[in-house]
Amino acid sequence: MPSQTTPQYRRDPESQPPVRWPDYRSNALRAPNRPLVLVPHRLGEITGPLLGEGRVGPHDNDLTAGHAGEPQGQRIIVSGRVLDGDGRPIPNTLLEVWQANAAGRYRHDGDRHPAPLDPNFTGVGRTLTDADGRYSFTTIHPGAYPWRNHDNAWRPAHIHFSLFGTAFTQRLITQMYFPGDPLFFQDPVYNSVRDPKAREAMVARFDLDTTVPEWALGYRWDIVLRGKTPTPLEEEGDDD
Repeated sequence: MPSQTTPQYRRDPESQPPVRWPDYRSNALRAPNRPLVLVPHRLGEITGPLLGEGRVGPHDNDLTAGHAGEPQGQRIIVSGRVLDGDGRPIPNTLLEVWQANAAGRYRHDGDRHPAPLDPNFTGVGRTLTDADGRYSFTTIHPGAYPWRNHDNAWRPAHIHFSLFGTAFTQRLITQMYFPGDPLFFQDPVYNSVRDPKAREAMVARFDLDTTVPEWALGYRWDIVLRGKTPTPLEEEGDDD
């Protein structure tokens, strides 16, 4: 039987961090030592994942809820749209987030930062985009934290995002940053994205329209996944 290949997705290496980035020290332990093998997209990649509404609870997008009390820190609302590279909204796609608390500590056994844990904040959430590709999370502003990558190294405040588009080949794991952070200049994770416009796209913007008076600040962050090429190209394929 002939193989069932699908149209390829555009690859933009300048907007993506390199596989190996020496300034990010632990990356050297995880990055592959050999060149990537690019494979064609097949039917299995374009027909999944199948993530229905049963995967998400009604309050999973509110990281401040579900505890005995209120979490510490500045409450924020992060919202936006998920689009493909051609500007079309991606509906019903799963977004998952995880982050440090207001003191800059994750609720994880591996986090040894001597900052307090917050009993009212777990730092994880998820949601599905609506028919127009819109999403919203209610959470708290994460704190910066030290990470020993280099001298006096601190990570800028950020929220981790994982999401799928209409196919596994569109999966994105990234970090959202906050405007005006003074730690950008010395953060190798942020600076591993060499294209200035792509770096700028990782930074949310303050949004007064979604700010709730006397309750929460609003931030807007749109997420763009790769779009399709008009025809399959034999030399191109997925790299993860």
